[in-house]
Amino acid sequence: MAKLKAFSTVFASAALVVSCTVETAKTENFNPAPIYQDVGSYSTTISGNNDLADIYFPKPKNLKTGHNSFPIALLLQGANVDKSSYSEYASIVARYGFVVVVPNRKRTIAKFKKTGLFTETSQIDRVLKQIKTENSNPNSPVKGIINTDKLALLGHSFGGAVGLSAIANTCIPLICEGSFEQPKELVAGVFFGANLRNQATQEFIPINNSGIPTALLQGAAEGVALPSRAKKTYDNIQNPPKALITISGANHYGITNNNNPNGPKPDPNTPTIPQDVAVETVARWSGLFLRASVLDDKEAFDYVYSTGDALDKNVKVISQVKLLTK
Repeated sequence: MAKLKAFSTVFASAALVVSCTVETAKTENFNPAPIYQDVGSYSTTISGNNDLADIYFPKPKNLKTGHNSFPIALLLQGANVDKSSYSEYASIVARYGFVVVVPNRKRTIAKFKKTGLFTETSQIDRVLKQIKTENSNPNSPVKGIINTDKLALLGHSFGGAVGLSAIANTCIPLICEGSFEQPKELVAGVFFGANLRNQATQEFIPINNSGIPTALLQGAAEGVALPSRAKKTYDNIQNPPKALITISGANHYGITNNNNPNGPKPDPNTPTIPQDVAVETVARWSGLFLRASVLDDKEAFDYVYSTGDALDKNVKVISQVKLLTK
C-alpha cells in the first residue's frame, strides 16, 4: 500500500484513508505532460445570458476524422478577473483532453452596489446548454467532438466558491441568483485559491459533494485566500476522493497569465516562483486531476494521489481516496 503524502496535518476523521496501489514500472514511465500538442480557441456568446466566452479545445491531427469525444471543463473566473487572463492556464488544461469554456459573467451584486465580473451558479446550466448547441452546430469549430454528458468545474477565487457551492448542490446568497439544481452531468471540480464560507458569519460551509471528486489547489504564498481557509474547506468536503494541493511560492494569481492582473484586488504577497512555472504547475495538476476523475485515467490517478508530490519539488499534497467504515 502506497503511503499517503501529507504535510504536518492529520485528518480530523477517524476513518481509514486508503491510497491506490502503485505499479512501479508504469509510474516510472508515466509522462505527466499534456496529451495533445496543439490547442485551438475561438470566442462565442452564451445565448442564455449574453456572456462572452472563450473556448479552448485539443487539436489532434484527426480532430474531425477521428472518434474524438472531449468532456467539458467550465472555468469560473475570479472576481473582476477578465477571461483573457486565464488563456495560458485554459490552453494547457485543454491539452489534457478537455473543451475548456471561460466566460465573462458581468452582473450587479445589489447588496454591495457593485457591477463587475462576478460568477454565479446559473452560469453552469446556461453554459452546458450552449456547449450542446456548439457540438451540433455545423459551423462550430468543436462540432461533434464534445462529450456533453460529462462536465467538470474549474474555478479561481470567487469562482471557486461558486464551483464549491455547486458541488455541494446549494444556493448561497451572493454567488447564487434565484435557485440552483446540480446538473447530472457534473462529475468533478478543481478550484484554485478558493474556500467556501458564509460571508455574513464567516462560518465554513459543509460540502456534501456526494462522491464527486473535488480538489483544492492553493498557493503557499497566498495573501488573499489564506491557506488556512483552504485547509478548513478541504476538511469540510465530506466524501472522497478529494485533494488539497499546495504550490510552493505561488500567490493568489498563480493561475493567471500575469501576477496581479488589472481589475481584481491585488495580492500583497510577491510570488517566489516564476509566473509561467506557477501557471504550468496549477494547470498540470488540474488537468491530471480531471483525467483521473472524469476519464478514469489510472496513471493520472496514481500521479495525483500517490507519486506526484514526490516528483514535483514545488508541490505538497494531502489526499483522501477512499473512506472505509469499521
